[in-house]
Amino acid sequence: MTDDKDVLRDVWFGRIPTCFTLYQDEITEREAEPYYLLLPRISYLTLVTDKVKKHFQKVMRQEEVNEIWFEYEGTPLKWHYPIGLLFDLHASNTALPWSITVHFKNFPEKDLLHCHSKDVIEAHFMACIKEADALKHKSQVINEMQKKDHKQLWMGLQNDKFEQFWAINRKLMEYPPEDSGFRYIPFRIYQATTERPFIQKLFRPIASGGQLHTLGDLLKDVCPSAITPEVVLSMIEDVITLSPVWQEISSWLWSFCMEVLRKQQKLL
Repeated sequence: MTDDKDVLRDVWFGRIPTCFTLYQDEITEREAEPYYLLLPRISYLTLVTDKVKKHFQKVMRQEEVNEIWFEYEGTPLKWHYPIGLLFDLHASNTALPWSITVHFKNFPEKDLLHCHSKDVIEAHFMACIKEADALKHKSQVINEMQKKDHKQLWMGLQNDKFEQFWAINRKLMEYPPEDSGFRYIPFRIYQATTERPFIQKLFRPIASGGQLHTLGDLLKDVCPSAITPEVVLSMIEDVITLSPVWQEISSWLWSFCMEVLRKQQKLL
């Protein structure tokens, strides 16, 4: 994993320039100016938008302020999806900055989960980590960690501290030499559809014959329609034939796979 540290760092510090505007029907005491922010791709909207909330609350009557939620072109944005995933699902073909609408009323109960505090985000994040480790190590690594390790992992994400996060997360990405890899690769391939929002299944890192699987092998097994000569574009051309460096990617950072599926749909 040491050899991949530069890649991990580049992924961590990926940012999306974003313009937040208040929904036109919100009642304000004066005009609400847009708020601009560089959003970290690997974080969550409700974790990094405290400044956005405070900015718009300054021009609103307190009795009009309820739970904040975000929308892009009529689609409510799920706070429990990483920001980079939300952008790739809904706005990757649009010009920057990404334009997000802010709401304080009419919470879409059917589309979004409530998020009343950062404790809710932490619980969701740790549930994802535990699910991934159950597939990789039968939960042995996460269960052997102390509570302070779990807290350091979370605080590293919350405070955008790369070294703090990876000091703990690297333990979750290692395996004994005799194992030759994880039991299964934790992954999700997200799709822009309400019928089946993501694909997830068991997939071993090593084939029965002993050869290492690649990302291309996984895509061929899970969604073979995504692998065609037309779809293997420059954005994934090198990745598709790499040895499993991609194993280092966390289960909640697979949004780029969705982009492959979208390009396939455009070609049909």
